[in-house]
Amino acid sequence: MKVAIVTGAAGGIGYATTKKFIEAGYHVVGLLYSTAPEAEPENIKAKFGMFGDKFTPVLGKLDCEADRENLVNEALKINGRIDVLANIAGVAPRVRADILEMTSESYDFVMGINLKGTFFLTQLVANQMLKQEKEDGIRGYIVSISSSSAYTSSTNRGEYCISKAGVSMMTMLFADKLGPEGILVNEICAGIIATDMTAKVKDKYDALIAGGLVPEGRWGTPEDVAKAVFALSDGTLGYTTGHSIIVDGGMHIRRL
Repeated sequence: MKVAIVTGAAGGIGYATTKKFIEAGYHVVGLLYSTAPEAEPENIKAKFGMFGDKFTPVLGKLDCEADRENLVNEALKINGRIDVLANIAGVAPRVRADILEMTSESYDFVMGINLKGTFFLTQLVANQMLKQEKEDGIRGYIVSISSSSAYTSSTNRGEYCISKAGVSMMTMLFADKLGPEGILVNEICAGIIATDMTAKVKDKYDALIAGGLVPEGRWGTPEDVAKAVFALSDGTLGYTTGHSIIVDGGMHIRRL
């Protein structure tokens, strides 16, 4: 049985990704934010109970070193190896503020989870994967969720844009380092996806989409992103590493 770690497993994209991997026969070890309602036992049972023994919840915080180590250790208990790391967890600023008014506290909060936590979990998993025997020439797959915000300016949430641009460079660095070892590292640049994060600005994006911002003319779904994560993790794109797959309905197209 193959094992996948999914961070942010209770969120929209994280849950869709968890479901996708379990349906494909993987065991998923999911990181749940330990102080959020999602981590309450009754909520875990309600959301993940259908997966039975194919899902292992781990409570913790991505920006905590000890919690990252515990997550990896719990994953290794399943089958002694980690086949996939899906870096899904991410946060937006608690308050959107112009870059001339952004606080250091907001910057640290967003960067601590989106970039620092993601980077050091990737480092930890990569070092584990290097110890693993290759299967069909591959030791493992790492996929991170970046964003169209990695290359699109939003001056009222600069810390988020910077964090996602950092994820893009992180992806290239690990892909460069790990490619010769049979570990493939890629990212998904997600566009406007219907999740709890974007629900707070739904009216804004409804109007932009109606005005033609997205050629496909609709919101993206968590399932749209999960399908792309899986395609980068199951050998379908076995000669692809250091790449950014844009899942945004065509929003990135420059048009006149």
